[in-house]
Amino acid sequence: MQRTITQGLLNALVVGGALIFNGALAADLKFAVEPTYTQERAAEVYGPLLNYLNKSTGHNFELVTARNYHFYWSDLRSRSDIDFAMEEAHFVDYRAQNFGYQPLVKTVAPSSYSLLTMDPLDGDPLRGLVARRVVCMPAPNLGFAMLLEMYPNPMQQPDVRSAAASWRDAVEIVFAGEADAAMVPTWLQNLYPNLYPVHQTREFPGSAISASPRVDPAIVQQVADALLRLHEGDEMYEVLVELGVSEFIATDANEYAGSEAMLKPFYGYGDDSAPAANSP
Repeated sequence: MQRTITQGLLNALVVGGALIFNGALAADLKFAVEPTYTQERAAEVYGPLLNYLNKSTGHNFELVTARNYHFYWSDLRSRSDIDFAMEEAHFVDYRAQNFGYQPLVKTVAPSSYSLLTMDPLDGDPLRGLVARRVVCMPAPNLGFAMLLEMYPNPMQQPDVRSAAASWRDAVEIVFAGEADAAMVPTWLQNLYPNLYPVHQTREFPGSAISASPRVDPAIVQQVADALLRLHEGDEMYEVLVELGVSEFIATDANEYAGSEAMLKPFYGYGDDSAPAANSP
């Protein structure tokens, strides 16, 4: 009897120890994304991606979303608990330069934006949209920043409406006749051949996934490796299409250097009050 009790206790300790050991290896990680979808829709779009990372790395990823770009920009400058973030070039560079984040992978296609209308415009099409309604995602989204770059004179700008809840929503607003043009990612333009491209912006490196300097380097490598393999699985095809991504490739901070300059026109840029990424 004594031997049976001792053996049972030993087995329980072994199992319990294994659970503790495995729990210690599994990290809880926060993964932030830009608010290009409503928070409810973002959970649907990015959920499969995070589930893939959970299974591929053995860690627990939590999706972090913001209500809109105002809150996102505020969080980017003040929150110190974001472990990974998927963002456009200007945010990637801002995190790298100010908080030491490391870009790991980027979308293979570069980022650019297209200004789309229902019908061709006579003469200079950009000039033809001055004072007319143009819908875009809110500032400081890269599309909004590029729109300001196209119209540097405040007295000769479109009537920019930042009411779109997503990029697809921006196109639907044009179809509904509630705006004269939409500023959207160029990859989305290809899905709407019945819209006329007025102008395509210059290109930036594709959206990147960056890691906070506080994340264990071994975990960072696991995540990078998993993302580089992502396109190999057929089950992730729809997720990649929804994100406008064909595959991720390796990148580094040098590719994004200087992109944060697109944030200069927006309130909060250069604010030194934001804490370092590894601050408590």
